[in-house]
Amino acid sequence: MTTEALTQYKLMILYLLQSVNYPLTNSQLSGFFLDNEYTTYFTLQECISDLVEAALIVSHQSQSTTRYEITEEGKQTLQFFEDEISTIAKEDMNQFLLKNKFRLQNEAAVHTDYSQTENEEYLVQVELRESKNLLCQIKLSVPSEENAKAVCKAWKAKSGKLYAYLLSALLEEK
Repeated sequence: MTTEALTQYKLMILYLLQSVNYPLTNSQLSGFFLDNEYTTYFTLQECISDLVEAALIVSHQSQSTTRYEITEEGKQTLQFFEDEISTIAKEDMNQFLLKNKFRLQNEAAVHTDYSQTENEEYLVQVELRESKNLLCQIKLSVPSEENAKAVCKAWKAKSGKLYAYLLSALLEEK
């Protein structure tokens, strides 16, 4: 793989992350690059790793996914080198973001994670976001990993309804 090609992929990753106001997951980035046959999965992971190491993007890891956001240094780098990205690649990225806007936003809005605690229980953390704004964050202690997975799955399916219910119940005047 040539250095020029790797640089192009890195700039494209920065461009994608700059173009949205929420983190993108590894699978979302992979979806774009692999579906459009820009590069292989392993080359993409190498580029992402290099960008994290250079502090141009930051990663947030959970049990089920890794999310990436562009840093200020990444924004500055992109500003200097954005013209190096081909017009065709920009058009492909803009079409991808436009076509998948609602799916990407919905996937970024709901986040779940869990970890085992010292007393052999599991702490589940669920979040609901709008863009980069945290709307709701709940931490629950559950007795088993099976329960933790069930809470995460339920939150993904019902977070909007649960948030609306919580807000309504908490703001209800008696």
